[in-house]
Amino acid sequence: MMKIRDFLQQDKPALSFEVFPPKTASNFESVKIATEEIAKLKPSFMSVTYGAGGGTSQYTLDIAKNIKELHHVPTLAHLTCVSSTRETVKSKIQAMKEAGIENVMALRGDIPKDMMNDDRSNWHYKYAIELVRELKESGEDFCVGGACYPEIHPESLNQKEDIRRLKEKIDAGCEFLTTQMFFDNNLFYNFMYKIREAGITVPIIPGIMPITNAKQVERAVKLSGSFMPQRFKSLVDRFGSDPAAMKQAGIAYATDQIIDLYANNICNVHVYSMNKPEVAEKIQSNLSDIIGK
Repeated sequence: MMKIRDFLQQDKPALSFEVFPPKTASNFESVKIATEEIAKLKPSFMSVTYGAGGGTSQYTLDIAKNIKELHHVPTLAHLTCVSSTRETVKSKIQAMKEAGIENVMALRGDIPKDMMNDDRSNWHYKYAIELVRELKESGEDFCVGGACYPEIHPESLNQKEDIRRLKEKIDAGCEFLTTQMFFDNNLFYNFMYKIREAGITVPIIPGIMPITNAKQVERAVKLSGSFMPQRFKSLVDRFGSDPAAMKQAGIAYATDQIIDLYANNICNVHVYSMNKPEVAEKIQSNLSDIIGK
């Protein structure tokens, strides 16, 4: 299996997809089927997210291993460390090794609501950089990725501080970065200029979220604080009350973003598929002659 760091050296347009594991055992089969349908599209790789607090970590590995073994698609398994002990994280790393996972997305993770006001001074992990170091010191040749915010991390004082911390994460061994979703490509290009100026030279994969229903807009803003350009707001205002039209318009908007990124020599684009095979398939179909699929 190819490590993502090797694949990112290629200069032809490529598409990857993110999926998420089931929240409960009863949903496992339906999620497994959806992720397999997306894997059949043969994306460059697929990332599998990690449940809040690690509650679905076993499902993350099960889904990632299934995609890798059944469809031979390189997988990127997410791993979070917030509120975890070193022993817990080490056991998760060992489980990844045993599952044959080669690519890991090292994330701090969202702080659980019931721990928001806790004293964090005695936490084993406060930042993703500590998890990056743990993975690099594990003795395994993991390809380690990380996250970045084209606008600004919600907890950063300003973008300058955000980029400084990002550089520290790269220096600790993070080999590529995937961005949080954004809806205005100019924000991404501006971010790229600033991080390259700061000496960050690793590959940056833009993350694109197709908004296929109006309810997703509020959630997207809440999750990432994303700026919504007027062009996108107009789209939601016009088509948001018609589910079929909104889905089509949202896919078209995401496709347009991706084409613009390719046209500006950004070769690798990651799509937050929300476990929707039909959305993933339609976007790939829209780009078939560009990516050669």
